[in-house]
Amino acid sequence: MKPRTWMWMPVVSLFAALAMPVGIAAQDNPSQDHKTKHQKYKLIDMGTLGGPNSVIPAPPFGTELTNGGSAIAEADTATPDPYAPNCLQGSCLVNHGFSWKKGVKTDLGALPGVNSSFPNATNERGQTVGGSENGLLDPLTGFPEFRAVLWQRGKVIDLGTFGGSNSIANSLNSGGQVVGGAQNAIPDSFGFCNQPFVPVYPTQVHAFSWQQGVMRDLGTLGGDDSCALYVNEQGQVAGFSYTNSIPNPNTGIPTLDPFLWERGKMKDLGTLGGAFAYPNWLNNRGQIVGQSDMAGDATAHPFFWDRGVLTDIGTLGGDNGTANWINEAGQVVGTADLADGTHHAFVWWKGKKMTDLGTIDGDGCSNGLYVNSSGQTVGTSTNCHGTILHTFLWEHGSMIDLGARIQPGLEVTFTEPFVINDRGEIAGNGVLTNGDVHAALLIPDGDCDDDCEGRIAASQNNAAPAQSPATMKQGSESPANRVDQLRNRLGRRYHTPGQPAAPRD
Repeated sequence: MKPRTWMWMPVVSLFAALAMPVGIAAQDNPSQDHKTKHQKYKLIDMGTLGGPNSVIPAPPFGTELTNGGSAIAEADTATPDPYAPNCLQGSCLVNHGFSWKKGVKTDLGALPGVNSSFPNATNERGQTVGGSENGLLDPLTGFPEFRAVLWQRGKVIDLGTFGGSNSIANSLNSGGQVVGGAQNAIPDSFGFCNQPFVPVYPTQVHAFSWQQGVMRDLGTLGGDDSCALYVNEQGQVAGFSYTNSIPNPNTGIPTLDPFLWERGKMKDLGTLGGAFAYPNWLNNRGQIVGQSDMAGDATAHPFFWDRGVLTDIGTLGGDNGTANWINEAGQVVGTADLADGTHHAFVWWKGKKMTDLGTIDGDGCSNGLYVNSSGQTVGTSTNCHGTILHTFLWEHGSMIDLGARIQPGLEVTFTEPFVINDRGEIAGNGVLTNGDVHAALLIPDGDCDDDCEGRIAASQNNAAPAQSPATMKQGSESPANRVDQLRNRLGRRYHTPGQPAAPRD
């Protein structure tokens, strides 16, 4: 496992101004920061399961860190992977998911045999979903088969397929409704979800919803394949689906649209003019954010969808952008290009205002990854070429180096924040002095002392509103291949022999 940055971690947002928390309203007044005592953080190394590395699941398919403080991660064991070189991780050791709560780490295990597993999401009831090898080789590909699984009450439940070899569970809600993608037995050339080993499956993949032992095929938007990524507390499901079976000359695959499934029907959310779009998060109000190609498929913008209306969030003056997360108030965080070709994290809300969060002083680029209900935003500040230089927390109108809030001199350096819960706890990855990667938590640990405040003052960067999205420039530079981008996002955790590394930052 290696530290990872994402060139585009999709998330978009619009604001529906009905229930804006006080914490978000306070972000309009940066001067409040001068009256606020900053918190320092305690770094907790969650360790491994006997091997060298562990990571927080990324990108987010659901809840990797609950508001109650429970976390999930995946880790190397000390057991060599029997399927080498076709390994889940680059270390080629058996990998298992684990849960962490109040200092107690629990190996979630895998389906029977010497098999690897990984979690994608957990809920407050302690249920977790993800994938596990089942001990068989896929007869059509020769790679290990993976099955969607649910961990609950100490058991690993195989959720099955639609007649094919593989399936993956991506998200669940507190009612135990699980969603993902599963193969059937019908030959196909374009089916994909977030499979571990192959770019596309040789048979169709359909979105599914599973509950109380029953797997339901959610269908498609008219094409052969679909994949469910998210489910909210209302039972609404978001994902992507082909709308036809004809490859588009710009993308090389059939038209791919985001969908919302509710009350037994799959609704096409459309695109911003291109032939390729997908969602990045679905909140409990049914609002969806993601990324969509513009006409011609040469550029892509972040989008916000609410009650039948698809909104282009725009960029920061450049060609491309993506929306990575939306909270319950409709506040969106993501990443967008500037006119000079660099990219910055942004927050977008109230339907009119995009705020450029800037970077940590001296860094070239930044990426906005996640925003909690109080408007606290986490992300990375980088050199624009894949190297994370700093991690940041943005609150009260300022971007602050997270490293400045952590006691210096620790063995682990926090390098990637993925999730911040409503208690302000942050889950991500850290790097040890020997280069190993460990899943880590940052826990608020009281007010900063003078040294901590001094480090923060040295790193603080005030953000400023960008121009209206309606006036933002749309350039003509071609971005990375859209299909590879989405596949890399969905399959980022996996090590596939002979495949190049995913593009970074």
